[in-house]
Amino acid sequence: MDVIFPPKLNRGDVVRVVAPSRSRAMVTEHDHTDIIDARFAELGLTLSYGRHVDERDAFDSSSIASRVADLHEAFADPSVAAIMTVIGGYNCNELLPYLDWDLIRANPKILCGYSDITALQNAILARTGLVTYSGPHWSTFGMRDHFEQILRWFTDVMFGSDPIALAPAAHWSDDLWFLDQDKRDLVPNEGWWPLRPGSAEGRVVGGNLCTLNLLQGTPYMPPLDGAMLIVEDDFESHPATFARNLTSLLQLPDAAGVRGLAIGRFQPASHMTRSLLEHIIAAQPSLAGIPVLANIDVGHTYPLATFPIGGQAELAVAEGEVSLTLLRH
Repeated sequence: MDVIFPPKLNRGDVVRVVAPSRSRAMVTEHDHTDIIDARFAELGLTLSYGRHVDERDAFDSSSIASRVADLHEAFADPSVAAIMTVIGGYNCNELLPYLDWDLIRANPKILCGYSDITALQNAILARTGLVTYSGPHWSTFGMRDHFEQILRWFTDVMFGSDPIALAPAAHWSDDLWFLDQDKRDLVPNEGWWPLRPGSAEGRVVGGNLCTLNLLQGTPYMPPLDGAMLIVEDDFESHPATFARNLTSLLQLPDAAGVRGLAIGRFQPASHMTRSLLEHIIAAQPSLAGIPVLANIDVGHTYPLATFPIGGQAELAVAEGEVSLTLLRH
């Protein structure tokens, strides 16, 4: 299947906000909409909202029909240039059997979010060839302070086409910023962890690892042959569960064709350490001879980079020198 890159953003474009997982009504219990509105206005973008974003059920989500309707309307509306997700959650994969893949393929546009949105993004790649973007949610734009690097990575990808060489952020955080914008805990970044040497280029597949694995055995799993895996997991994944989730992914029949692996920074609550991760990687025979890099700025800590699921990336890991470049996005 041919890969489709959506048109880039331009000032004056309309961004539609949808809630494929959890509801905006949950997010706005700690309301930072004024900051979000100002941020998008500075980018020259106008926000609009799906009709069902504030519906809220016992799982802080809404019905499958409501969420599918908002996605279909966002793709079908010619005035909408990009789609942003409110936040992640747990149930995005419920939508997959009901999506109109022909509609999505015929109306290629940016879709950005992360975490549970991984299921939707990789399914879109598998079924339509459309490139989507793992990156900040609509809600992430409510971060008042220390948002500059997130915004820089987002705008570089969404507004430009030149290759982007990612580099470690100077600091990172895993604080509950949305509860108290005045209390931020920044941690100096020790940098990336080169775990296996080598260099490779491939088509990006990934996002949240445990969510990606939900697609195994379904028609929504993208091929891994020729893939550059970029994966991460959140605080609910500790070293043993991350290890078995990675094992499961790499045991897929076409995983022998994986060309490289980049792993996002773990939240402290996961209790992952570099030595434990090195042990996990060493136990994976299919990773022999391919580059592996870890502790990169993607996932559930901040700042998080925006990267193209379905785009092209190049990874190089050598003694004293590493690089991760988004070649086509």
